Amino acid sequence: MRPKRRFPITLVCASTLAIFVIAPANAADPVFNGKIGRVAGDSVPQWPDMPKAPKDAPNIVVILLDDIGFADTSTFGGLADTPQLDAIAARGLRYNNFNVTAMCSPTRASLLTGHNHHRVGFAAITEYANGYPGHDSYWKQSTAPVAEVLRQSGYRTAAIGKWHNTPEWEISQAGPFDRWPTGLGFDYFYGFMGAEDNQWEPDRLYLGTTPIEAPHRPGEPYHLTRDLTDKAITWLQTQRSLASEKPWFLYLATGGVHTPHHAPPDWVARFSGRYDKGWDVLRQEVFARQKRLGVIPADAVLTPRPARIPAWNTLSAGQRRLYARRMEVYAAYVAYTDHELGRLIDHVRAAPGGDNTLIIYVAGDNGALGSNPRNYGGPVSLAEDLARIDKLGGPEVPFNHNQDGWGWMSNTPFQYWKTVASHFGGLRAPLIISWPARFAGNGALRPQFAHVTDIVPTIYEAIGITPPASVDGVAQRPLDGVSLVPGFARADVASAHHTQYFELAGNRSIYHKGWMASALNAFTAPSGRDDVWELYHVDKDFSQARNIADKHPDKLAELKALFDREAWANNVYPIGGAAYLKDDKPFSINGKTRFDFLQGADTIPHAQLPNMNQAFTLEAEVNIPAEGAGGVLATYGHRNRGFAWYLQDGRISFENRAGVRGQTLTAATPLAAGSHLLRYQFVCESCVGRGRQPKPLSGTARLYVDGALVAEQKLETMNLIQGGENLSLNIGRAHGSTVSEAYAAPAPFNGTLQRFSLMLD
Repeated sequence: MRPKRRFPITLVCASTLAIFVIAPANAADPVFNGKIGRVAGDSVPQWPDMPKAPKDAPNIVVILLDDIGFADTSTFGGLADTPQLDAIAARGLRYNNFNVTAMCSPTRASLLTGHNHHRVGFAAITEYANGYPGHDSYWKQSTAPVAEVLRQSGYRTAAIGKWHNTPEWEISQAGPFDRWPTGLGFDYFYGFMGAEDNQWEPDRLYLGTTPIEAPHRPGEPYHLTRDLTDKAITWLQTQRSLASEKPWFLYLATGGVHTPHHAPPDWVARFSGRYDKGWDVLRQEVFARQKRLGVIPADAVLTPRPARIPAWNTLSAGQRRLYARRMEVYAAYVAYTDHELGRLIDHVRAAPGGDNTLIIYVAGDNGALGSNPRNYGGPVSLAEDLARIDKLGGPEVPFNHNQDGWGWMSNTPFQYWKTVASHFGGLRAPLIISWPARFAGNGALRPQFAHVTDIVPTIYEAIGITPPASVDGVAQRPLDGVSLVPGFARADVASAHHTQYFELAGNRSIYHKGWMASALNAFTAPSGRDDVWELYHVDKDFSQARNIADKHPDKLAELKALFDREAWANNVYPIGGAAYLKDDKPFSINGKTRFDFLQGADTIPHAQLPNMNQAFTLEAEVNIPAEGAGGVLATYGHRNRGFAWYLQDGRISFENRAGVRGQTLTAATPLAAGSHLLRYQFVCESCVGRGRQPKPLSGTARLYVDGALVAEQKLETMNLIQGGENLSLNIGRAHGSTVSEAYAAPAPFNGTLQRFSLMLD
């Protein structure tokens, strides 16, 4: 992302509109305007110019929540209490016609560049990348991130939390790192690189590009959301201490409230019984509350429940109890995230110059999730789920989430949910902007159509920066978004964002001057065939409740043609090309069937491993000390998913975990001192599929010591060993959530591990 040569950026001072040029801090070969003689007495020194922000440039905080619905927060009519967001809105502006891209990585790409997501290379999440320019997840140099522009303009920059914008095949300690946050303009990064992570026991956090352990406060349970807030506050304190004269840009993207839904038990208790009425009744109540708050128009229509979602009163008593509890946990997670972000905002506002901080709070990178909970390792019965209902939200249930009925309710009053880029249920997100030094706001509503690409132009105009024509010597595309600044002081400013296409995995739509054409496709189906397009006059139909395609065929034809033009111009085509196939992407492991790891290389990301949901063998060459050995040889996954290979009391064991089920093989006798070759083998007796998603139907696990079989077991539950985008293989020690209860992390192996190998059979 950073060629050697850099070029200056033209800045416009917000207060005076004076135009001046600043050379970037690390411009190649700065011009020397001093004087050099033979001796110092005949010479005049001159230091290179350092970048300097415009006078009174504001600090910038951009907050992004994850997988939260338009109607989840109390600020926008929901049942989850968000008093901190209420307080920010009371000093700012509420936007109820702000739209994102229906999925996380694309929204983040647009949020951080001001360009449409396909232009940046993010048609979908990085895991769905393919070899087309709009889909490859290679951040395009012609769409420079705002952090790089601000950094070269005198700002200090930090990204904290979820990233999910680096090609998955580049996420390892071997790099390359130019598409990591620190290669894209951020001086500091702390967080996780995938879509999700365990809030109680993160599997893999990064400081810069280095994987690190999650820190723990002595005697207190860890929670990732609190940790991210702490890191943000510490970073701000450090900047104020060391460079108080410089403005800063903080991008904080919490894991909240993406799966897994994790919240402290006292927060969960606050919501006991709140969702017992079910999604049908509560959606009606939320809808009425939204009208009272003014976040939807008085004439908005509530869209009906989709056929795939059952009526609440048709569920069994056990289902209603379980589903209500899941939503209590989710609401607690929303409220807890609000509390933690409130700590950050309080810190920002209380600091010197706190009112001159522009806060841009995007409450959702897409609509709430509309799929049902995943049960890793095969079906889990309702009885098994009810047996651990009191553990929901805690570390004992690492990856829980909601039923689609709650996702539908969370997106009130709209149709559909996350991934559906054809309808506002996947696209509409609350936006709050607060800047007390420039405008009072007082919670006023801004109903103008806006898009996530508008955030970067807003930041540039607020600071007084003209979007650069080139960055790092690379010509920049014109921004796709438009600034929201003109509407800060006046509610009657018309939207300047007249046209916007949307596309995500075949679901697509086009907005143009108050009209919207929408085409809904199955998530994995080929697109562009047998389409059924709908038409909405969204200026008069806020919730897309009235399909009027049959009444205005000419308008629909006009918009379909406009979508086609926008799609070609923005690298949208080919639609339907996304595929989650590791072998189709440029992984360094492609074609390999043997992997040798050394002790010390203890955190191998999932993306750098083959799928072990097939026949495979593990080998470990070890040396056992005279006093005997114990500890972990290798682990993969967490307490509900993966495997652990370890020694206890000198005996070798291998444990598979899948949800509430698990199986363990253990040798009968301890290992003697000296060198040994240990082997675990999974013999897949009936397997189907190859590549990324093989599926074993039956198999046997065997454990060997020096070639001799010491344990054997028929595996009763298939799919025990599975992949996970933010999981890792840990060698010689445990990390994050412990797969087995037989040891306590980190449980380092106290012998010598000379070689650890993974082989596909």
